[in-house]
Amino acid sequence: MNPSARAGRRKTVLVTGGAGFVGSHLCDALIAKDYYVICLDNLFTSSKDNISHLQNNPLFEFVRHDVTEPIHLEVDEIYNLACPASPVHYQYNPVKTLKTSVVGSLNMLGLAKRTGAKILQASTSEIYGDPNVHPQDESYFGNVNPIGPRACYDEGKRAAETLFFDYRRQHNMPIRVVRIFNTYGPRMAKDDGRVVSNFIVRALLGESIPIHGDGTQTRSFQYVSDLVSGLVLMMENDSDFTGPVNLGNPDEFTIYELAEKVIELTQSKSKIEKLPHPREDDPKQRKPDITLAKEMLSWEPHVALEEGLKKTIEYFKKDLQ
Repeated sequence: MNPSARAGRRKTVLVTGGAGFVGSHLCDALIAKDYYVICLDNLFTSSKDNISHLQNNPLFEFVRHDVTEPIHLEVDEIYNLACPASPVHYQYNPVKTLKTSVVGSLNMLGLAKRTGAKILQASTSEIYGDPNVHPQDESYFGNVNPIGPRACYDEGKRAAETLFFDYRRQHNMPIRVVRIFNTYGPRMAKDDGRVVSNFIVRALLGESIPIHGDGTQTRSFQYVSDLVSGLVLMMENDSDFTGPVNLGNPDEFTIYELAEKVIELTQSKSKIEKLPHPREDDPKQRKPDITLAKEMLSWEPHVALEEGLKKTIEYFKKDLQ
């Protein structure tokens, strides 16, 4: 543990990717717990708008920095969220995406080793690839195409998990690994290409809603506040539980059902447009088994899809004005 925490002083927490969609909500939650939060971000896919309300908060500090470059800070905990997370963003510069996961993780693990900080890796359900097991639990090794267009993200996150557990074995470091399933909510970028933001924006603009294939692919959507509570519970768990642990909402919907629900809630005249082929390596099913999270963290999601979509739609209505 960092000496400042042992001495009873306020905990200092580093959030990499802290100006992103999830990261900014995590910064809010940590400041609400009276922690001093250092938000580190290179603003490659994120926005200062997400943290503008925190700029004058004495418990908040923004550092513009790329995790692929080393940095020296004194911190008690590190949440490593830095990495483009939507297909549009992570495929824009796939080499950079892979470097962020691998070199960025190495740099953050080195920082944690030097300071004695506990460190959490934000991994992803994408490590399961196009799964042959349904629902997916943490014992499943996945079905990933290592040379496909999504591999820069999928394999980057898998390699990051390897690094975290090797640091644990080699240096007995206090690590935490969570696998995040599809998450949505306010502060998503309207052009990030994720299915929830894409459908909502197009519905609000009255444009057609594109579905690849027949729309029977399934996803499980969790609202951002549920995810953030799970991240904090995992970090603050005092047991030796390292994970990996799934954080997601096990309520499963087809992409077609999501499109219909978005059209209904936005009262849009948009039509669903079926495109001929699914995208390459697009998973056919995605649903988390959260038995482990319930058992070890007493965590489960509470925000139903309709409730979360209403809040997200209101955000995008203001953002599009």
